[in-house]
Amino acid sequence: MTQPTNDTGLVRGIRRWDLVAVAINGIIGAGIFGLPSKVFALIGAYSIVAFIACALVVALVILCFAEVGSRFKDSGGPYLYTRQAFGSVAGFQVGWLMWLARLTAFAANLNLFVDYLSYFLPTSTTPVWRNTIIIAVVLLLTTVNVLGVRDTTRLSNLFTVGKLLPMILFIAVGIFFISPQNFSFAAPLAYKTFSASVLTMVYAFSGFEMAVIPAGEVQDPQRNQPMALITAIVVVAVLYISIQVVCIGTLPELATSTKPVADAGSKFLGRAGGALITAGVLVSIIGNLNVLILAASRLVFAMGERGELPQVVAATHKKFRTPHIAILATTTVMLTFTLWSTFLKQVNLSVIARLLAYAATCAALMMLRRKPDAPAAMFKTPAGLAVSIFTLVLIAWLLSNATWQDARDSAIAAALGLVIYFAYQWPRRNDHTPEKSQSV
Repeated sequence: MTQPTNDTGLVRGIRRWDLVAVAINGIIGAGIFGLPSKVFALIGAYSIVAFIACALVVALVILCFAEVGSRFKDSGGPYLYTRQAFGSVAGFQVGWLMWLARLTAFAANLNLFVDYLSYFLPTSTTPVWRNTIIIAVVLLLTTVNVLGVRDTTRLSNLFTVGKLLPMILFIAVGIFFISPQNFSFAAPLAYKTFSASVLTMVYAFSGFEMAVIPAGEVQDPQRNQPMALITAIVVVAVLYISIQVVCIGTLPELATSTKPVADAGSKFLGRAGGALITAGVLVSIIGNLNVLILAASRLVFAMGERGELPQVVAATHKKFRTPHIAILATTTVMLTFTLWSTFLKQVNLSVIARLLAYAATCAALMMLRRKPDAPAAMFKTPAGLAVSIFTLVLIAWLLSNATWQDARDSAIAAALGLVIYFAYQWPRRNDHTPEKSQSV
């Protein structure tokens, strides 16, 4: 039986395997269903190598998250880690960027949901239908998230099974229809194009951090989070690399496909197979959207708890024991972003924001190991300092491949976060009300 935490009113209703499902749902969203063709168009069959490289980079980041996350049992994830290691300003900035990453990912994925829905409902991409579907999905998921964290995790579990089965079927059948001549490595691989491709694919492999953000609602988070993160990345890496192999081997027109997984599925499973794969894609995206709301709202809640946003967003519903104000505020902004954007428009800003938060967590690993008053780690990353430094170098390499426009937009977003922080803190500079203590 779940019990509320002592100081937040939240319920620890997310169990160990629920958390694994949240992590998988956080990673497997829309990216793997929209990016295989785009990456293949850039580097051809070398996209398989890029998938492997991206999986390894993200696995190293996850090892840093596993150790740092094992020190805390409150909500906030990278925001909380950075705040503990480097102070309030740095923590807020990471929390702000992570929140933006959740908003932009939600907008990108829901737009792709509408695109895939056109397989069954061709009129779904018309303006009226598009807006109606987007509003209906947001209202449904908002309601589920407000009603209780157990309802949210049950939905997450259901969608995890619903998305994994069609993907496994796609791989298990498609592997027998692969044409070896579709794999060509004759053309030289350009370093810049390869690096840019790996950067783009971070979008498909990231999202695992959403499993650590709602730690205040997880049972024994210091022990369960490392296991959930490592399990999720192993499952996802195997699936993603296999899907890319099948797509290349069965879909000659992969470079121009807008729905690569569904189109490839139609090749060897027929129209019924294409419909099944498309249904799996839709389920996958909805599951990811559900987790995005869970994570984004808990970031706002955590910042409100510590007095860096108005206290009202840290309120919990008396009946449902959920941060209902944070959920409603977050989904309102998500809806606005989605109605005014497209899939690709939101991908790069989301990737850069995530990478910056990942870098902060990797740096926090080194800082927290040196701080004598830091909460004890329940999981120790082997060669943790070396892993952290090497991962920071890899993240810097990925960020160096961002376009000037993406860097500019990210800098503007970061500057806006600083403005919000100081605008809220300045009137409160003489308020010495003690902030919420860190729990361990």
